[in-house]
Amino acid sequence: MKPGGFYRGSQKRGLIFVISGPSGSGKSTLLDEILKDPKINRVLSRSVSLTTRPKRSGESSGTHYFFIDNTKFKKLLQTKKILEWTRYLGYYYGTPKDFFKKQRHKLRNIALCLDYKGALQVKRLYPDNTITVFVMPPSLRMLAARIKKRCSKTKDDEVKKRLEMARKEVFYCRRYDHCVVNKDLRQAVKKLKEVILAEIIQHQEA
Repeated sequence: MKPGGFYRGSQKRGLIFVISGPSGSGKSTLLDEILKDPKINRVLSRSVSLTTRPKRSGESSGTHYFFIDNTKFKKLLQTKKILEWTRYLGYYYGTPKDFFKKQRHKLRNIALCLDYKGALQVKRLYPDNTITVFVMPPSLRMLAARIKKRCSKTKDDEVKKRLEMARKEVFYCRRYDHCVVNKDLRQAVKKLKEVILAEIIQHQEA
């Protein structure tokens, strides 16, 4: 079956790809890169998460995250408009339910960048359609360097907390369906593309 023709004559619900990894592993960058490929872009939508953390340099609302305050986030929680959520280093993160449901209604495959807790929540809600992918850093030493570079304006205590959490998160990889080691970006992008296309083909042929 050719990429791009996955939905002709099919009424199957799309797959939910949950991509996780510790801070600095490059999971968001990998997803950005694979969506540049027309073959992937035709069959995969990216879910944009809500967050209460401050916007970083180069980020834009609606593309990287929907940046909101604590009050609005808690109101969305109370009205059950968030599919899954977590709190990380004092900030809230969550998946807006409306966007997620619209993509499911269109029979689209969806990619979400979530932490381990979020991955478990989605897997529990949609066990038959969720594919989990863990992005593994090449080493903790290189991960530390990436975090320090990316968070150059972040307080030292927050950088330490990110590193401590990253050390714990790498052990969760065995619970995922796939693991992609992000040592070389080009190779990691290629591997992630292969995983996603293979899973979609298998799902549609099942």
